[in-house]
Amino acid sequence: MQEALIISNIVLWLVVLALVVIVVALSRQIGVLYERIAPMGALMIDQGPKVGDPSPIMTLSAIAGGDEIHVGSALGRSQLLFFLSPTCPVCKKLLPILKSIRTAEKDWLDIVLASDGELPEHLAFYRSAELSSFPYVLSSQLAITFHVGKLPYAVLIDEAGRLRAKGLINSREHLESLFTAKEAGVASIQEFIDHADATAHASRSVS
Repeated sequence: MQEALIISNIVLWLVVLALVVIVVALSRQIGVLYERIAPMGALMIDQGPKVGDPSPIMTLSAIAGGDEIHVGSALGRSQLLFFLSPTCPVCKKLLPILKSIRTAEKDWLDIVLASDGELPEHLAFYRSAELSSFPYVLSSQLAITFHVGKLPYAVLIDEAGRLRAKGLINSREHLESLFTAKEAGVASIQEFIDHADATAHASRSVS
C-alpha cells in the first residue's frame, strides 16, 4: 500500500510538472502570435497633404446653419474631420462610436462630419441619424483637398493647425490609432510599430 501511494505521488508530480511546461510553452507562443498580429491602425494613403505639414485652411457652412466651421486653423483644440456618406454602411456603424469619442475626448477634440452631394439627402440623414451634436459640412473641395478617395476616412489636425494623422477608418481601433499616432509623434501606428520592432532588433543585435 505504501509503495502504491509513493508511486501515485510521483506520477502526480510528473503530471503537474508536464502541465507547467505546457503552460509556459503556450504563454511563449501567445506572445509570439501577439507580435505577429500587432494591431493595425488606420490605413494611410500617401496622397494629399503630408502628416506634419500645416493643414489646408477652409471656412465652411454647416448644413444645419449656425456658426461657420473653420477647418485647419490653429484653434487651440484638435479637430477630427470624418468623411462619410448616407449610403455608406460602415460609416453608419461608426456613428455611435464617434458619439462616444466626442463625449470622452471633449476636453481637447472637436469632430466635424464632412461629405458632398445633395443637401436634402444629407439633411434627412442628419436628422434620422440624430447628428445634431456634430457640425456637418458639405464640400467636394474639402474632400479633394485632402485626397479622400474611399470612405469612411478621417483626418486629425492638431491644436496648432498641423496635420497629425489620417487614414481609412473601419473600427474604433482605427480611430483611436490616429490619437495614438498624434501622442507618439509619428505619422501612423504602423510607423510606431515598425520603429519599435527596429529598436528591439537593434538591441538584440548589440547584445
